[in-house]
Amino acid sequence: MATDSVIPSESKKYPLLFSPGKIGNCELKNRIVMAPMVMGTGTPEGTPDEQMCAYYEARAKGGAGLIITECVRVDNHTGVLCAGQIALSHNRHIAPLAAMAERIHKHGAKIFCQLHHPGRQNYSILVGTMRLSLLCGRIFPPYWKLFFKLTQFMPQIEKTGLLPSVAAPSAVPCEHQNQKTRALSVKEIYKIIGRFGDAALRAKKAGTDGVELHGAHGYLIQQFLSPHTNRRTDEYGGNRENRLRFLREIIADVREKCGADFPIAVRLGVDEFYREIGKEQGLTLDEGIKIAKAVEAMGADAIDVSSATYETMNYWLEPTTFACGWRKNLAAAVKRAVKIPVLAANVIRSAEQAETQLTEGAQDFCSFGRPMLADPDFSNKWQAGKEDEVTRCISCLYCFETMLDGAFHGEAGKCALNPRCGQEYKIPALLPKNGCGRRVAVIGAGVAGLTAARVLAERGFTVTLLEKGAQAGGQVNLAAIPPHKERVRWCVDDLLVKCQKLGVEIQYNTDVSSDILREIAPEAVFLAVGAREIIPNIPGVDGDNVHLVSQILDGEVDLFGKRVAVVGSGLTGLETAEYLCAQGSLVSVIEMAEEVAPGAYHQHRDDVLPKLKRTGVTFYLGEKLTAIYPEGVKLKNVQTEMLRSIPIEAVVLSVGICPEDALKSELKSLGVPVIPIGDAAKPGRIGNAVHSAYCAATTF
Repeated sequence: MATDSVIPSESKKYPLLFSPGKIGNCELKNRIVMAPMVMGTGTPEGTPDEQMCAYYEARAKGGAGLIITECVRVDNHTGVLCAGQIALSHNRHIAPLAAMAERIHKHGAKIFCQLHHPGRQNYSILVGTMRLSLLCGRIFPPYWKLFFKLTQFMPQIEKTGLLPSVAAPSAVPCEHQNQKTRALSVKEIYKIIGRFGDAALRAKKAGTDGVELHGAHGYLIQQFLSPHTNRRTDEYGGNRENRLRFLREIIADVREKCGADFPIAVRLGVDEFYREIGKEQGLTLDEGIKIAKAVEAMGADAIDVSSATYETMNYWLEPTTFACGWRKNLAAAVKRAVKIPVLAANVIRSAEQAETQLTEGAQDFCSFGRPMLADPDFSNKWQAGKEDEVTRCISCLYCFETMLDGAFHGEAGKCALNPRCGQEYKIPALLPKNGCGRRVAVIGAGVAGLTAARVLAERGFTVTLLEKGAQAGGQVNLAAIPPHKERVRWCVDDLLVKCQKLGVEIQYNTDVSSDILREIAPEAVFLAVGAREIIPNIPGVDGDNVHLVSQILDGEVDLFGKRVAVVGSGLTGLETAEYLCAQGSLVSVIEMAEEVAPGAYHQHRDDVLPKLKRTGVTFYLGEKLTAIYPEGVKLKNVQTEMLRSIPIEAVVLSVGICPEDALKSELKSLGVPVIPIGDAAKPGRIGNAVHSAYCAATTF
């Protein structure tokens, strides 16, 4: 085993986390596992290329004991989740996977392949077409450019109703995917079972250390296990024993083909959380524990505990508002019931939390998904006593959202806080030291400004960061104020530590002018002054009862007990409405569109909407605000143009932002490049600000 990634511990704070552990006969150097995540870093052919190899190798080099790959395709006909995922559906996939496994092994990490079939959570456009696409791609490689052009029209193609049905245990459609669904025949079930075993054998031949069967998140194995999705009346449905048959026969087939010494883990969704969306039928923890015990009896070497499905996605891929460790009880319950090792993720965001959950006996190994994206080196940093240097995941879901979008364009997903994520093959870990002490100024200490300052300082520039306020953070400080959003602030705190260690000079309470900048004499100015809130031209908008979101969230205005209208149902408006409800206001939300939060990623909407409905928020959809009075507002229906008045005591505007550009024209007199970044260039989210700043600071 190579030792280039083994970092000696400077403290014994986390002895259990950094102790060896075993899954079957596979010994791991520590209890840190990279959880499987589809990021689309592979090729449409299903083989790891340099992009994917570098991505996984970075996490192995960063100190992970075990890498579990993203879901691996075993069936090219009904089991294609997306182009860009790894495949083990053919012998030609063995050699490329072996090359990737070798790169992971040289850093002392082990690798398991997660074998997978999406079942009803598939895209119908991929059913039966991938084999033809693979053939076309091998004969004519430019075909894939055409393929991704076509996939961008997938929503329109699906509406035609001409696409084939996705295959599942029963004809029960996934409400999230909303596609035609058919039941698998027994003959098809036999074939899929054999394909799992064949894929496992290929994984073994490639030199990987084991496999994980994906029986969670609503995919095919879980669909057979769950009474919600398995309505069959034959030997593969009905009672628990019949519902277990599919998984039992897969494990038996893997054992027969790979031998007793090849480790098999099962990722198991032990609670589907359907009760949280008003459905009764589905797996609950009591049933999940019984299934876990059965899986142990089948001969599995470990259980990777998870939960939920696509329809209840927030209960396995949590937004920021979910507390760290909120579902560790699931893993703990399974661990009490079985004797084989238990792995689990459980929104673990610190070494202290991981050590505590191991010590408490909640689990045997700690899985890390999104934290591995934000900082692939966190394990080495924890072990070396450098916890303050870790970039902590804030659970913003930018990775999953960009992965889904990228799947239609042949691009990898991104991490909001780590621009290198998925790009390790072309972006070096160490930036060139070519700043040579030259002076640069950064105006604004939000995430864009802090990112630019950090990168420029790493390159060897002398950086002065000027902030008009008393603290860093900018708009993130406001974003962290609504209920349970405190973790968003971590990205600012972590960047501040890095800037301070790199010697960035930060001047607070500084109103920037061209005279101040002339004293600094920078070679360039990075303008990260953010954006300003848009105030629409509506009669009465200048009244004393009209306020901006920023005035509410920073505490400047108190609307306790008042009837408040929030204008605009974007995520900022919805989170402000939630904050107002928590402060005792009676809230209505006014939105011109016919739906709430149009264009917002569904997980964020699904997170906040139920909370607003429970607090009695009234929604006026398809209504345009036409006038504001001291005693109320006037609305016009977008469709019918009917007018109506609503008694309101205060109005909060959340209709968008635009770049703050007042300073830009003044700074032109300096005669040096003025480079807008973040919201000052184009309003967006944290991920947009970080990536904008990183790009500008590395190319200057």
